[in-house]
Amino acid sequence: MSEYTEIGIISLGVMGRRMLARMTEHSQLRAVVAWDPNPVVVAEVQKSYPGLRMAATPEHVIAAQGLAGLYIASPPASHLGYAHQGFDAGLAVFCEKPLTVDFAAGRKAIARIAAENRRAAVNFSLASSPGLAAMTSAIGDGSIGAPQRVEIELAFDRWPRGWQSAAGRWLAERTEGGFSREVLSHFVFVLQRALAKAAVEEARPDYPEDGISSERTLSARLKAGGVPVTVTARVGGSHPDFNRMTLVGSAGAIELHDWFGLRRRRGAGDWIAEGTAQSNRQIGQAAQLDQLLAMIAGRAHTLPSFAEALAVQETIEAILKGR
Repeated sequence: MSEYTEIGIISLGVMGRRMLARMTEHSQLRAVVAWDPNPVVVAEVQKSYPGLRMAATPEHVIAAQGLAGLYIASPPASHLGYAHQGFDAGLAVFCEKPLTVDFAAGRKAIARIAAENRRAAVNFSLASSPGLAAMTSAIGDGSIGAPQRVEIELAFDRWPRGWQSAAGRWLAERTEGGFSREVLSHFVFVLQRALAKAAVEEARPDYPEDGISSERTLSARLKAGGVPVTVTARVGGSHPDFNRMTLVGSAGAIELHDWFGLRRRRGAGDWIAEGTAQSNRQIGQAAQLDQLLAMIAGRAHTLPSFAEALAVQETIEAILKGR
């Protein structure tokens, strides 16, 4: 019997390989079998992880003996199909976001999870972060006063980003890709977990004229739990890969920046950093895998459910439609 909780991975793109590396360092989780359609990627991964078995098909991953969980890092349109196959095999399923752009199929999956008591979660990386914990705590304990507004700002020097170049064309296309689904969704997740489901009051996405490529700029006004929210995002300009989410209260403010950076302001005072982006990232990523282990074991956990992930995607798709 293995000393580890064994995981299978479908797709070894950027996210799949990042998760593989993190699981390799965890004391109780281990990826033991994986599949990817690209033979070059397979060869590279085999060289770096000689103990990892490479499967001929995704179905061979799911059918592997001894697995407790399945991590799905393939393009979005395939997520639910693989998730259902994982449920059929009795596996806990951890899926990349966006969960799906097919809301009806998403609701059917959520209904199945509830009816059959399946174990499932979606990878929003900020779910286990010190930043989200600090923001929800500040709202609950009143340390920044009553929430007055939220500001979300994103910028990219290009899209897809350079390190995503091997992910596939879908990431640059409006059918499944774009920065709103890939990046803004993380901050909409934080917003909706900390406050409430957001209503889109106005959204102005700007698309290239080719009819294929994903959004290039975006501005939107939302409201979550009665709190007004502004969103601005763009590709190009002077801020390469910049992100910031600020919750302003009547007695202070709290801000997430550069993914895991966290700082707080009391009243009109100076911003005070809490940890660093790197230290908070390490804390959050370690906590995420601990929560994944709890989910696989059937214990209480804080990972986003399929229902929570679909609610995020409903907000994102409403923004992308514009109004």
